Amino acid sequence: MSAAATALLHRRALVLGTAAIAAVARRRPAQAQQQPQQQQQQAGAAANELRLGALFPLSGSLALPGDESFRGVELAVEERNAQGGVLGRPIRLVKADAADPAQAVAEARRLMGQERVAAILGTHSSALSLAASQVVELQGIPYIELGAVADAITERGFQNLFRTCPRASDYAAVALDAVTEVLAPLYAADPAALKLTLVYEDAPGAQSIAAAIEQQAGRRGVQLVEKIAYPSRSGDLAALVPRLRGVGTDILLHPGGQQSDIVPLFRGMQEANWRPRMVVGAGGGYSLAETARAVGPGFEGVMNVDVTQFAVQERIAPGAGEFAEAYKRKYGSEPRTGDSLANAVGARVFLDALQRAGALDKDRLRAALLATDIAEGTTATGWGVRFDEKGQNQRARPFLVQWQDGHLVTVFPAAAAVAQPRARLGPPPG
Repeated sequence: MSAAATALLHRRALVLGTAAIAAVARRRPAQAQQQPQQQQQQAGAAANELRLGALFPLSGSLALPGDESFRGVELAVEERNAQGGVLGRPIRLVKADAADPAQAVAEARRLMGQERVAAILGTHSSALSLAASQVVELQGIPYIELGAVADAITERGFQNLFRTCPRASDYAAVALDAVTEVLAPLYAADPAALKLTLVYEDAPGAQSIAAAIEQQAGRRGVQLVEKIAYPSRSGDLAALVPRLRGVGTDILLHPGGQQSDIVPLFRGMQEANWRPRMVVGAGGGYSLAETARAVGPGFEGVMNVDVTQFAVQERIAPGAGEFAEAYKRKYGSEPRTGDSLANAVGARVFLDALQRAGALDKDRLRAALLATDIAEGTTATGWGVRFDEKGQNQRARPFLVQWQDGHLVTVFPAAAAVAQPRARLGPPPG
Protein backbone atom coordinates (compact mmCIF):
# COMPACT_ATOMS: atom_id res chain seq x y z
CA MET A 1 0.00 0.00 0.00
CA SER A 2 1.27 3.46 -0.88
CA ALA A 3 2.11 6.03 1.72
CA ALA A 4 -0.80 8.18 0.51
CA ALA A 5 -3.28 5.31 0.92
CA THR A 6 -2.00 4.55 4.38
CA ALA A 7 -2.35 8.17 5.40
CA LEU A 8 -5.93 8.19 4.06
CA LEU A 9 -6.84 5.16 6.19
CA HIS A 10 -5.35 6.76 9.28
CA ARG A 11 -7.40 9.93 8.65
CA ARG A 12 -10.62 7.86 8.25
CA ALA A 13 -9.96 5.91 11.47
CA LEU A 14 -9.34 9.15 13.29
CA VAL A 15 -12.61 10.61 11.99
CA LEU A 16 -14.60 7.47 12.89
CA GLY A 17 -13.00 7.29 16.32
CA THR A 18 -13.75 10.95 16.94
CA ALA A 19 -17.36 10.42 15.86
CA ALA A 20 -17.72 7.44 18.20
CA ILE A 21 -16.30 9.42 21.09
CA ALA A 22 -18.69 12.25 20.29
CA ALA A 23 -21.64 9.82 20.24
CA VAL A 24 -20.65 8.42 23.63
CA ALA A 25 -20.28 11.93 24.95
CA ARG A 26 -23.78 12.78 23.69
CA ARG A 27 -25.18 9.72 25.50
CA ARG A 28 -23.37 10.38 28.78
CA PRO A 29 -25.48 13.36 29.89
CA ALA A 30 -28.65 11.29 29.39
CA GLN A 31 -27.18 8.34 31.28
CA ALA A 32 -25.86 10.63 33.97
CA GLN A 33 -29.33 12.08 34.28
CA GLN A 34 -30.95 8.62 34.48
CA GLN A 35 -28.63 7.32 37.21
CA PRO A 36 -29.59 9.94 39.84
CA GLN A 37 -33.25 9.32 38.98
CA GLN A 38 -32.79 5.55 39.55
CA GLN A 39 -30.87 6.21 42.74
CA GLN A 40 -33.61 8.54 43.94
CA GLN A 41 -36.26 5.93 43.16
CA GLN A 42 -34.31 3.27 45.02
CA ALA A 43 -33.77 5.58 47.97
CA GLY A 44 -37.45 6.46 47.99
CA ALA A 45 -38.46 2.81 47.95
CA ALA A 46 -36.06 2.06 50.80
CA ALA A 47 -37.38 5.00 52.79
CA ASN A 48 -40.91 3.69 52.36
CA GLU A 49 -40.05 0.20 53.64
CA LEU A 50 -41.44 -0.98 56.94
CA ARG A 51 -38.44 -2.61 58.61
CA LEU A 52 -39.08 -5.40 61.09
CA GLY A 53 -36.43 -7.28 63.04
CA ALA A 54 -36.43 -11.10 63.04
CA LEU A 55 -34.36 -12.31 66.00
CA PHE A 56 -33.76 -16.07 66.18
CA PRO A 57 -31.03 -18.59 67.08
CA LEU A 58 -29.72 -19.28 63.59
CA SER A 59 -26.48 -20.88 64.75
CA GLY A 60 -25.57 -23.17 67.63
CA SER A 61 -27.63 -26.00 69.11
CA LEU A 62 -31.00 -24.34 68.34
CA ALA A 63 -30.18 -23.45 64.74
CA LEU A 64 -32.66 -25.87 63.14
CA PRO A 65 -35.79 -24.82 65.07
CA GLY A 66 -34.58 -21.22 64.99
CA ASP A 67 -34.30 -21.26 61.21
CA GLU A 68 -37.64 -23.06 60.93
CA SER A 69 -39.21 -20.32 63.05
CA PHE A 70 -37.68 -17.62 60.85
CA ARG A 71 -39.05 -19.31 57.74
CA GLY A 72 -42.56 -19.03 59.15
CA VAL A 73 -42.15 -15.28 59.65
CA GLU A 74 -40.61 -14.94 56.20
CA LEU A 75 -43.58 -16.68 54.56
CA ALA A 76 -46.06 -14.52 56.46
CA VAL A 77 -44.24 -11.35 55.37
CA GLU A 78 -44.09 -12.45 51.73
CA GLU A 79 -47.79 -13.24 51.87
CA ARG A 80 -48.54 -9.78 53.28
CA ASN A 81 -46.32 -8.02 50.76
CA ALA A 82 -48.22 -9.77 47.95
CA GLN A 83 -51.35 -8.15 49.38
CA GLY A 84 -49.81 -4.67 49.35
CA GLY A 85 -47.81 -4.68 52.56
CA VAL A 86 -48.88 -2.87 55.73
CA LEU A 87 -50.06 0.73 55.83
CA GLY A 88 -49.28 0.94 52.13
CA ARG A 89 -45.64 0.08 52.73
CA PRO A 90 -43.65 -3.04 51.74
CA ILE A 91 -42.21 -4.98 54.66
CA ARG A 92 -38.52 -5.75 54.88
CA LEU A 93 -37.32 -8.36 57.36
CA VAL A 94 -33.97 -7.62 58.96
CA LYS A 95 -32.50 -10.93 60.09
CA ALA A 96 -30.51 -11.29 63.31
CA ASP A 97 -28.80 -14.35 64.82
CA ALA A 98 -28.62 -14.90 68.58
CA ALA A 99 -27.05 -18.08 69.91
CA ASP A 100 -26.95 -16.93 73.56
CA PRO A 101 -28.54 -14.20 75.75
CA ALA A 102 -25.60 -11.78 75.43
CA GLN A 103 -25.77 -12.00 71.64
CA ALA A 104 -29.55 -11.58 71.79
CA VAL A 105 -29.14 -8.31 73.67
CA ALA A 106 -26.44 -7.06 71.28
CA GLU A 107 -28.49 -7.96 68.20
CA ALA A 108 -31.65 -6.40 69.63
CA ARG A 109 -29.73 -3.16 70.16
CA ARG A 110 -28.37 -3.32 66.62
CA LEU A 111 -31.83 -3.85 65.18
CA MET A 112 -33.24 -0.89 67.08
CA GLY A 113 -30.27 1.40 66.49
CA GLN A 114 -28.40 0.77 63.26
CA GLU A 115 -31.27 -0.97 61.46
CA ARG A 116 -34.04 1.26 62.87
CA VAL A 117 -36.68 -1.47 62.91
CA ALA A 118 -40.26 -0.66 63.92
CA ALA A 119 -40.69 -3.90 65.92
CA ILE A 120 -38.88 -7.14 66.71
CA LEU A 121 -40.31 -10.63 66.20
CA GLY A 122 -38.76 -13.77 67.64
CA THR A 123 -37.34 -15.67 69.42
CA HIS A 124 -38.00 -19.41 69.97
CA SER A 125 -35.79 -19.66 73.06
CA SER A 126 -36.98 -18.42 76.46
CA ALA A 127 -33.44 -17.49 77.55
CA LEU A 128 -33.02 -15.33 74.45
CA SER A 129 -36.48 -13.81 74.76
CA LEU A 130 -36.09 -12.86 78.41
CA ALA A 131 -32.81 -11.09 77.67
CA ALA A 132 -33.69 -9.34 74.40
CA SER A 133 -37.19 -8.21 75.35
CA GLN A 134 -35.81 -6.45 78.44
CA VAL A 135 -33.70 -4.00 76.43
CA VAL A 136 -36.38 -3.63 73.75
CA GLU A 137 -39.02 -2.65 76.32
CA LEU A 138 -36.74 0.07 77.67
CA GLN A 139 -36.73 1.64 74.19
CA GLY A 140 -40.51 1.42 73.83
CA ILE A 141 -40.31 -0.83 70.76
CA PRO A 142 -42.94 -3.56 70.23
CA TYR A 143 -41.63 -7.09 70.82
CA ILE A 144 -43.71 -9.97 69.51
CA GLU A 145 -42.79 -13.35 70.97
CA LEU A 146 -43.85 -16.16 68.65
CA GLY A 147 -42.30 -19.26 70.19
CA ALA A 148 -40.64 -18.96 73.62
CA VAL A 149 -42.70 -20.49 76.44
CA ALA A 150 -41.38 -19.43 79.89
CA ASP A 151 -44.27 -17.96 81.90
CA ALA A 152 -41.99 -15.18 83.18
CA ILE A 153 -41.80 -13.61 79.71
CA THR A 154 -45.26 -12.09 80.11
CA GLU A 155 -45.15 -11.69 83.90
CA ARG A 156 -42.91 -8.60 84.06
CA GLY A 157 -45.48 -5.88 83.46
CA PHE A 158 -44.14 -4.92 80.02
CA GLN A 159 -46.45 -2.76 77.91
CA ASN A 160 -45.01 -3.46 74.46
CA LEU A 161 -44.51 -7.23 74.62
CA PHE A 162 -47.10 -9.68 73.28
CA ARG A 163 -46.85 -13.46 73.01
CA THR A 164 -48.94 -15.33 70.44
CA CYS A 165 -47.91 -18.92 71.36
CA PRO A 166 -48.75 -21.11 74.39
CA ARG A 167 -46.83 -20.64 77.63
CA ALA A 168 -45.13 -23.19 79.88
CA SER A 169 -48.15 -23.70 82.15
CA ASP A 170 -50.19 -24.65 79.04
CA TYR A 171 -47.57 -27.27 78.12
CA ALA A 172 -47.64 -28.63 81.66
CA ALA A 173 -51.43 -28.96 81.58
CA VAL A 174 -51.39 -31.01 78.37
CA ALA A 175 -48.49 -33.17 79.62
CA LEU A 176 -50.58 -34.10 82.66
CA ASP A 177 -53.64 -34.58 80.42
CA ALA A 178 -51.51 -37.15 78.60
CA VAL A 179 -51.11 -39.03 81.89
CA THR A 180 -54.64 -38.76 83.29
CA GLU A 181 -56.81 -38.71 80.15
CA VAL A 182 -54.77 -40.71 77.63
CA LEU A 183 -52.26 -43.10 79.19
CA ALA A 184 -54.07 -44.10 82.40
CA PRO A 185 -57.14 -45.30 80.45
CA LEU A 186 -54.90 -47.15 77.97
CA TYR A 187 -53.15 -48.91 80.86
CA ALA A 188 -56.45 -49.45 82.71
CA ALA A 189 -54.71 -47.83 85.67
CA ASP A 190 -55.53 -45.29 88.33
CA PRO A 191 -53.53 -42.13 87.45
CA ALA A 192 -52.49 -41.86 91.10
CA ALA A 193 -50.84 -45.30 90.87
CA LEU A 194 -48.56 -44.31 87.99
CA LYS A 195 -45.04 -43.24 88.99
CA LEU A 196 -43.95 -40.10 87.17
CA THR A 197 -40.36 -38.89 86.95
CA LEU A 198 -39.61 -35.35 85.81
CA VAL A 199 -36.28 -34.74 84.03
CA TYR A 200 -35.50 -31.32 82.61
CA GLU A 201 -32.70 -29.07 81.40
CA ASP A 202 -31.62 -26.29 83.71
CA ALA A 203 -32.76 -23.57 81.28
CA PRO A 204 -35.64 -21.03 81.52
CA GLY A 205 -38.13 -22.70 79.18
CA ALA A 206 -37.73 -26.24 80.52
CA GLN A 207 -37.53 -24.98 84.11
CA SER A 208 -40.81 -23.12 83.67
CA ILE A 209 -42.61 -26.19 82.27
CA ALA A 210 -41.16 -28.39 85.04
CA ALA A 211 -42.25 -25.96 87.76
CA ALA A 212 -45.76 -25.86 86.32
CA ILE A 213 -45.92 -29.68 86.13
CA GLU A 214 -44.84 -29.96 89.76
CA GLN A 215 -47.41 -27.36 90.82
CA GLN A 216 -50.26 -28.90 88.84
CA ALA A 217 -49.45 -32.54 89.67
CA GLY A 218 -50.67 -32.20 93.24
CA ARG A 219 -54.00 -30.82 92.10
CA ARG A 220 -54.33 -33.65 89.57
CA GLY A 221 -53.68 -36.34 92.18
CA VAL A 222 -50.65 -37.81 90.39
CA GLN A 223 -47.34 -38.62 92.02
CA LEU A 224 -43.92 -37.32 91.03
CA VAL A 225 -41.51 -39.86 92.48
CA GLU A 226 -38.39 -38.04 91.29
CA LYS A 227 -37.41 -34.65 89.89
CA ILE A 228 -34.02 -34.30 88.18
CA ALA A 229 -32.53 -31.13 86.71
CA TYR A 230 -29.43 -31.37 84.55
CA PRO A 231 -27.09 -28.65 83.23
CA SER A 232 -27.37 -27.41 79.68
CA ARG A 233 -25.26 -29.30 77.14
CA SER A 234 -24.53 -32.03 79.66
CA GLY A 235 -24.57 -34.74 76.98
CA ASP A 236 -24.58 -37.50 79.65
CA LEU A 237 -28.23 -38.31 80.27
CA ALA A 238 -27.43 -41.99 79.85
CA ALA A 239 -26.05 -41.82 83.40
CA LEU A 240 -29.57 -41.06 84.67
CA VAL A 241 -31.00 -44.39 83.50
CA PRO A 242 -30.10 -46.42 86.64
CA ARG A 243 -31.73 -43.74 88.78
CA LEU A 244 -34.88 -43.69 86.63
CA ARG A 245 -35.06 -47.46 86.79
CA GLY A 246 -34.40 -47.52 90.54
CA VAL A 247 -37.44 -45.39 91.40
CA GLY A 248 -39.68 -47.53 89.21
CA THR A 249 -40.50 -44.85 86.66
CA ASP A 250 -43.67 -45.61 84.70
CA ILE A 251 -43.85 -42.35 82.75
CA LEU A 252 -40.86 -40.11 82.09
CA LEU A 253 -41.71 -36.45 81.56
CA HIS A 254 -38.90 -34.65 79.73
CA PRO A 255 -39.85 -31.04 78.94
CA GLY A 256 -37.66 -29.05 76.60
CA GLY A 257 -35.23 -31.87 75.88
CA GLN A 258 -32.92 -31.16 72.95
CA GLN A 259 -31.66 -33.73 70.47
CA SER A 260 -28.24 -33.72 72.13
CA ASP A 261 -29.93 -34.81 75.39
CA ILE A 262 -32.51 -37.20 73.96
CA VAL A 263 -30.20 -39.39 71.88
CA PRO A 264 -27.84 -40.40 74.74
CA LEU A 265 -30.83 -40.89 77.07
CA PHE A 266 -32.43 -43.40 74.71
CA ARG A 267 -29.11 -45.11 74.00
CA GLY A 268 -28.61 -45.47 77.72
CA MET A 269 -32.03 -47.09 78.07
CA GLN A 270 -31.23 -49.46 75.23
CA GLU A 271 -27.89 -50.45 76.75
CA ALA A 272 -29.58 -51.07 80.11
CA ASN A 273 -32.31 -53.09 78.39
CA TRP A 274 -34.89 -50.98 80.21
CA ARG A 275 -37.42 -48.33 79.31
CA PRO A 276 -40.38 -46.75 81.08
CA ARG A 277 -43.90 -47.42 79.89
CA MET A 278 -43.90 -44.04 78.12
CA VAL A 279 -41.79 -40.94 77.53
CA VAL A 280 -43.63 -37.63 77.16
CA GLY A 281 -41.57 -34.70 75.91
CA ALA A 282 -42.58 -31.07 75.75
CA GLY A 283 -41.21 -29.23 72.74
CA GLY A 284 -37.50 -29.22 71.98
CA GLY A 285 -35.99 -32.08 70.01
CA TYR A 286 -38.93 -34.43 70.48
CA SER A 287 -40.64 -33.07 67.36
CA LEU A 288 -37.62 -33.39 65.08
CA ALA A 289 -37.43 -36.13 62.47
CA GLU A 290 -33.65 -35.89 62.88
CA THR A 291 -34.03 -37.02 66.50
CA ALA A 292 -36.28 -39.93 65.53
CA ARG A 293 -33.75 -41.06 62.90
CA ALA A 294 -30.83 -40.74 65.32
CA VAL A 295 -32.54 -42.81 68.02
CA GLY A 296 -33.99 -45.39 65.62
CA PRO A 297 -36.83 -47.85 66.32
CA GLY A 298 -36.69 -47.12 70.06
CA PHE A 299 -38.30 -43.74 69.40
CA GLU A 300 -41.53 -45.34 68.18
CA GLY A 301 -44.47 -44.42 70.41
CA VAL A 302 -42.80 -41.42 72.08
CA MET A 303 -45.27 -38.66 72.90
CA ASN A 304 -44.66 -34.95 72.82
CA VAL A 305 -46.56 -31.82 73.82
CA ASP A 306 -45.87 -29.12 71.27
CA VAL A 307 -47.19 -26.47 68.93
CA THR A 308 -49.46 -27.63 66.14
CA GLN A 309 -47.85 -30.19 63.84
CA PHE A 310 -49.01 -30.84 60.28
CA ALA A 311 -50.75 -34.19 60.87
CA VAL A 312 -53.76 -32.51 62.46
CA GLN A 313 -57.47 -32.32 61.71
CA GLU A 314 -57.87 -29.60 59.09
CA ARG A 315 -61.35 -28.74 60.33
CA ILE A 316 -59.91 -27.31 63.55
CA ALA A 317 -56.72 -26.00 61.92
CA PRO A 318 -57.93 -24.65 58.56
CA GLY A 319 -55.03 -23.70 56.33
CA ALA A 320 -52.36 -25.95 57.88
CA GLY A 321 -52.14 -28.03 54.70
CA GLU A 322 -52.14 -24.93 52.49
CA PHE A 323 -49.27 -23.51 54.53
CA ALA A 324 -47.30 -26.76 54.11
CA GLU A 325 -47.74 -26.52 50.34
CA ALA A 326 -46.56 -22.89 50.31
CA TYR A 327 -43.57 -23.93 52.39
CA LYS A 328 -42.64 -26.68 49.93
CA ARG A 329 -42.91 -24.31 46.97
CA LYS A 330 -40.51 -21.86 48.56
CA TYR A 331 -38.00 -24.12 50.31
CA GLY A 332 -38.24 -27.30 48.25
CA SER A 333 -38.93 -29.60 51.17
CA GLU A 334 -41.52 -30.52 53.76
CA PRO A 335 -41.67 -28.34 56.89
CA ARG A 336 -39.22 -29.64 59.45
CA THR A 337 -41.32 -28.83 62.55
CA GLY A 338 -44.52 -27.03 63.43
CA ASP A 339 -42.44 -24.02 64.52
CA SER A 340 -42.75 -22.55 61.03
CA LEU A 341 -46.55 -22.75 61.17
CA ALA A 342 -46.77 -21.30 64.69
CA ASN A 343 -44.51 -18.39 63.78
CA ALA A 344 -46.37 -17.68 60.55
CA VAL A 345 -49.73 -17.53 62.32
CA GLY A 346 -48.30 -15.29 65.05
CA ALA A 347 -46.71 -12.96 62.50
CA ARG A 348 -50.02 -12.73 60.62
CA VAL A 349 -51.75 -11.66 63.83
CA PHE A 350 -49.19 -8.94 64.44
CA LEU A 351 -49.25 -7.62 60.87
CA ASP A 352 -53.04 -7.51 60.87
CA ALA A 353 -53.06 -5.58 64.16
CA LEU A 354 -50.49 -3.15 62.79
CA GLN A 355 -52.71 -2.51 59.77
CA ARG A 356 -55.70 -1.90 62.02
CA ALA A 357 -53.64 0.42 64.23
CA GLY A 358 -53.29 2.71 61.22
CA ALA A 359 -49.89 4.06 62.25
CA LEU A 360 -46.53 3.06 63.72
CA ASP A 361 -47.55 4.21 67.18
CA LYS A 362 -46.92 1.87 70.11
CA ASP A 363 -50.06 2.91 72.00
CA ARG A 364 -52.30 2.46 68.97
CA LEU A 365 -50.65 -0.88 68.22
CA ARG A 366 -51.15 -2.05 71.80
CA ALA A 367 -54.82 -1.10 71.59
CA ALA A 368 -55.19 -2.94 68.28
CA LEU A 369 -53.54 -6.08 69.67
CA LEU A 370 -55.70 -6.00 72.80
CA ALA A 371 -58.78 -5.64 70.58
CA THR A 372 -57.88 -8.78 68.59
CA ASP A 373 -60.60 -11.39 68.96
CA ILE A 374 -60.12 -14.56 66.88
CA ALA A 375 -62.07 -17.70 67.71
CA GLU A 376 -60.33 -21.01 68.36
CA GLY A 377 -60.42 -23.41 65.43
CA THR A 378 -60.21 -20.66 62.82
CA THR A 379 -56.45 -20.30 62.27
CA ALA A 380 -53.95 -22.71 60.69
CA THR A 381 -52.67 -23.68 64.16
CA GLY A 382 -56.17 -24.21 65.51
CA TRP A 383 -55.53 -21.48 68.07
CA GLY A 384 -57.68 -18.45 68.66
CA VAL A 385 -56.26 -15.09 69.68
CA ARG A 386 -57.27 -12.99 72.66
CA PHE A 387 -54.57 -11.17 74.62
CA ASP A 388 -54.77 -10.37 78.31
CA GLU A 389 -53.37 -7.16 79.79
CA LYS A 390 -50.00 -8.89 80.25
CA GLY A 391 -49.77 -9.56 76.50
CA GLN A 392 -50.37 -13.32 76.68
CA ASN A 393 -52.60 -14.98 74.11
CA GLN A 394 -55.21 -16.82 76.17
CA ARG A 395 -56.42 -18.97 73.27
CA ALA A 396 -53.17 -20.70 72.29
CA ARG A 397 -53.06 -24.42 73.14
CA PRO A 398 -50.39 -27.05 72.53
CA PHE A 399 -51.43 -30.52 71.32
CA LEU A 400 -50.31 -34.02 72.24
CA VAL A 401 -48.56 -35.76 69.34
CA GLN A 402 -47.00 -39.21 69.03
CA TRP A 403 -44.44 -40.91 66.80
CA GLN A 404 -46.33 -43.66 64.99
CA ASP A 405 -44.79 -45.67 62.15
CA GLY A 406 -42.11 -43.02 61.66
CA HIS A 407 -44.54 -40.09 61.52
CA LEU A 408 -45.53 -37.48 64.09
CA VAL A 409 -49.33 -37.46 64.40
CA THR A 410 -51.77 -35.58 66.61
CA VAL A 411 -53.51 -37.87 69.13
CA PHE A 412 -55.09 -35.46 71.66
CA PRO A 413 -57.46 -33.69 72.06
CA ALA A 414 -59.92 -35.82 70.10
CA ALA A 415 -61.11 -32.90 67.94
CA ALA A 416 -57.57 -32.41 66.60
CA ALA A 417 -56.52 -36.06 66.47
CA VAL A 418 -55.77 -37.90 63.24
CA ALA A 419 -54.83 -41.17 64.97
CA GLN A 420 -55.62 -43.07 68.15
CA PRO A 421 -52.94 -42.92 70.85
CA ARG A 422 -50.83 -46.05 71.35
CA ALA A 423 -49.85 -47.34 74.75
CA ARG A 424 -46.53 -48.90 73.82
CA LEU A 425 -43.11 -47.26 73.80
CA GLY A 426 -40.58 -48.77 71.44
CA PRO A 427 -40.87 -51.06 68.44
CA PRO A 428 -43.59 -53.75 68.40
CA PRO A 429 -42.52 -57.17 69.68
CA GLY A 430 -41.11 -59.61 67.15
